[in-house]
Amino acid sequence: MNSTNEWGQLRQVIVGVADNAKIPYDIDISLRCVNFADKTDETEIIKGPYPQQVIDEANEDLETFADFLKGESIEVLRTDRTDCNYYNYCPRDSVFIHGELTLATPMPIRARKDEWKAFEKHLDNPISIPCYNESSLYNTDCIGNKDVLALNEFEPAFDAANVIRANDDVLYLVSNSGNELGATLLQDKLGDTRVHLLKDVYSFMHIDSTIAFLREGLLLANPSRIKTKDDLPEPFRSWDIIWCPEPVDIGHYSKWCNASTWINMNLFSVNTKLVALEENQEPLRKALEQHGIECAMLPMRHQRTLGGGFHCVTLDTKRDVV
Repeated sequence: MNSTNEWGQLRQVIVGVADNAKIPYDIDISLRCVNFADKTDETEIIKGPYPQQVIDEANEDLETFADFLKGESIEVLRTDRTDCNYYNYCPRDSVFIHGELTLATPMPIRARKDEWKAFEKHLDNPISIPCYNESSLYNTDCIGNKDVLALNEFEPAFDAANVIRANDDVLYLVSNSGNELGATLLQDKLGDTRVHLLKDVYSFMHIDSTIAFLREGLLLANPSRIKTKDDLPEPFRSWDIIWCPEPVDIGHYSKWCNASTWINMNLFSVNTKLVALEENQEPLRKALEQHGIECAMLPMRHQRTLGGGFHCVTLDTKRDVV
């Protein structure tokens, strides 16, 4: 494995699958706090397998995406199409790669703790650090209050998708899916690479609908969460910022919605001059092209329904060092 940033020329990537995706019928304290804190009434939570139409159409779009990547001479690996407790759609969520470190992170949702095993065969020497998911980890005061985070500082817990990489610096979002003890654990594993905390900007949940790194010194930011450069930790305050235009809402499958419209800024870089972007996001395409970044406009019909766009459904395992 050798991938230390979000923008170097992509050589190898794991792409997820939608088969068997579901919301567990048992909404335990971990799911209740991390995923569904915004719902004060638990009966509003849709449970069970996703509709077959969603699975089939999501898989069609993933195949289109994989074919695009192969057309760019990139080696595409896939997660297993096995049964699962949650889904194998977002390999980004469960494994963090930086250089020689491959870390199956201590995910705070109990149903997702073994998700990484669906693509373990594609990983080099993965280290798994489990989260014990004790009830003391979760703060039920978060239910109905977005200003209260789901996780107490009881044990390290974070999804890999709370983190994006910029070579010797990584940005870690403290949110419902990642606590500060998780950042401390990650810092211990990374050694000289510095972990910078992004706090008090967004509680639900991953970083890649808030900030995307496009190349050294250039990032895309969600203006509804990042108000000024001062919201960013050093060294990112010196970077140029593309303020993401209002996303084009592509909708979601009836009653099944697991992401805001800002998931539509969830792009994936092939290199510093080419990204994959949801096909309806014309305002963002124009903004990126002004900075010399071409956009492959591709379908991802259920990124709001399933809660994952092009960055979420990938895990880049090999990139050129830039």
